Amino acid sequence: MTERPQFYRFHQGDRVLPFAASEYETRLAGLRQIMQDNGVEACVFTSMHNIAYYSGFLYCSFGRPYALVVTPGESVTISAGIDAAQPWRRSHGDAITYTDWQRDNYWRAILSVTGTGKVIGCEADHLTMLQSEKLTAFLRPTKGFDIAPATMQQRMRKSQAELDLIRHGAGVADVGGFAIREAVRIGAREIDVAMAGRDAMELEIAKRFPDAEYRDSWVWFQSGINTDGAHNPVTSRALQHGDILSLNTFPMISGYYTALERTMFMGAVDAASLRIWEANIAAHEYGMSLLVPGAVCSEVTAKINAFFEERQLLQYRTFGYGHSFGILSHYYGREAGLELREDIDTVLEPGMVISMEPMLTIPEGQPGAGGYREHDILFITEDGAEDITKYPYGPDFNVVA
Repeated sequence: MTERPQFYRFHQGDRVLPFAASEYETRLAGLRQIMQDNGVEACVFTSMHNIAYYSGFLYCSFGRPYALVVTPGESVTISAGIDAAQPWRRSHGDAITYTDWQRDNYWRAILSVTGTGKVIGCEADHLTMLQSEKLTAFLRPTKGFDIAPATMQQRMRKSQAELDLIRHGAGVADVGGFAIREAVRIGAREIDVAMAGRDAMELEIAKRFPDAEYRDSWVWFQSGINTDGAHNPVTSRALQHGDILSLNTFPMISGYYTALERTMFMGAVDAASLRIWEANIAAHEYGMSLLVPGAVCSEVTAKINAFFEERQLLQYRTFGYGHSFGILSHYYGREAGLELREDIDTVLEPGMVISMEPMLTIPEGQPGAGGYREHDILFITEDGAEDITKYPYGPDFNVVA
């Protein structure tokens, strides 16, 4: 019979990455400094966000495990045979393919890079109990170290190349927003409007990044009662005159996701709804003014809480006021150390990227019922912040006839 390897290298085609090789070398140098400071001899990353951050490769799991192994001298992605050479074409560094022909070839491939008896860094917030047991059985580490918090801190501070990509992403989100506004009409279904925004964004991404892979851009367009939750899926509900609407565009470019979120009304807005909407806009503008170098996330949160409390609206707040942007998505990764919540004391620094997105949800049956949300993305700069979201907010533009 044909010899069946446990793993092998399948390298073909030209390599195309989201960033220059120097960008990944800089990231890996920062990681290796973290490793040296903590006595870590090899890192085994399993999350989509860290594998993408340090290698450029964004995997598609379908139940199979993937990894990136980083040592002082190597950086190697570990991928399933079903993907052939695509992981190598999209990875900085080496790439090993493991086969399905014997259980745990994934770990044998990792072992070929790490060896045994090392201090191993892994992501405690991602590694499952099963895979943790296999790591111990195959690699026999002398010690384990949770590398996830330190890598999150590294990802929170963006390079210029990242800022440039995120700026493009915000521009694409705006394109989707304008396409949605054009598609809004009485009788249209949420799904019809959402498709218009998604198609416009994917075409715009292809225009701006002709060599990229295109995946995972999406739209949540909600109407009426469906606006009560920020992440409510799209339905086939038809738009009616007087509906509150929620526009949410999420373009994905090489693992970097950005967002645009706006409150809208179909045809007309009643007085009670306008009062809530304008209060949320005022909080949004106030919050953006607070995002400057040296500001503390929890203190910004407290100030916006007080703003809503004065207007007897705080009880309708549904979540924190903003979060970091970069390598993240609804199904992987989030830089939880940079969020505008009561329990986060991170100090804002130049190079950080953060949203301002207050939301109020008024229960059904009360005047002004519905969910109100505005969302802008800001770059923290040396002397303030730059708002990179350009789609207008407020009733002057977003009461759509």
